[in-house]
Amino acid sequence: MPHVELRGIRNYICRGIDLTAEDGEMLVLLGRTGAGKTSLLNVMAGLMPYEGSVLFDGMKMDNFPPQQREVGYLFQDFCLFPHMNVRENIAFGLRARGINDAFVNTRVDELINLFNLGGLATRYPNKGLSGGEKQRVALARALAPKPKVLLLDEPFNSLDLSTAKHLRVELKRIQRTFRVTTIYVTHNQREASEMGDSIAVMHQGRIEQKGMFSDIFFDPLNRTVSDLFGSPNILSCREVSHLTSGIARVKFNGFSLLVPCNGNHIEKVAISPWNIHISATRPPGPEINRIRVKITEVIEKGPVIEIKVRAGNETIYVESVEDQWNETGLKPGDDAFVIFPLRWLELKEPVIAGENP
Repeated sequence: MPHVELRGIRNYICRGIDLTAEDGEMLVLLGRTGAGKTSLLNVMAGLMPYEGSVLFDGMKMDNFPPQQREVGYLFQDFCLFPHMNVRENIAFGLRARGINDAFVNTRVDELINLFNLGGLATRYPNKGLSGGEKQRVALARALAPKPKVLLLDEPFNSLDLSTAKHLRVELKRIQRTFRVTTIYVTHNQREASEMGDSIAVMHQGRIEQKGMFSDIFFDPLNRTVSDLFGSPNILSCREVSHLTSGIARVKFNGFSLLVPCNGNHIEKVAISPWNIHISATRPPGPEINRIRVKITEVIEKGPVIEIKVRAGNETIYVESVEDQWNETGLKPGDDAFVIFPLRWLELKEPVIAGENP
């Protein structure tokens, strides 16, 4: 799959954008509504005029019409054809290219199996398909012609939280299977942290910062990026003990956590408030990163609840959605338990003298 490069992209909203997506990676475009994310996808797809250059593996695509750019595009609305069943929708792009029936049938069978759509193949979009099932069909259709580049515009924005979470995991697996270079647009920091091999933060038609999630998380380049990512819990390490391959115990001020580790020294550990789980009772499961805390403050911010807790001598910020928080029955002054999931802990290692920071 190709290396994607944008050089000096300009139009009514894009303001001189230079950006690259590596071969086979998932690059997330993160920004608020109106930042220009969808416009940039449309530029890559050849759907809107622009100045500058779009290159796939070094080849300029600027004079190629959309149908010749070999791009798969999944729009916010599913855009399924209501008069076609699931199988016919998936096959549409292949048949439009005049590909022979034998290949079309083989390819459609492959995708139906991959997306677990076997029992739905003869159903129609508006008759018996849930929102999540429609999205799986739309994604299968986008992948059917084996595109060089896959463009995803807030693909799960209209789905409920549980369905969206499940489909993000499924999409990541499928993207890894096909190794298709993917540009994924979202305004949601949680999605960006889950999905992106790298993240480009976009604001008012410009790329403000690009890098790994942990790089942007610890070192935002400006206030715009910092405001978008919010305030992570950044904890300074007091002592680090390497236990087994890939795991270390880190002591903070009054408690300790297990963290993933490659054997290097760890300076700081960070975790987003939305990736910490809180409950009134001790959670079931192995005693890993389950900490007893005291709730000191609760702040309502619309549908999001910010909870300030005391863990040892550290102040930790937790965020929860309103419904989940109300179910706990917790209030300021109560004891509670929090879980720090291993996979969401971000590590910062000290810069070695002579290295580029």
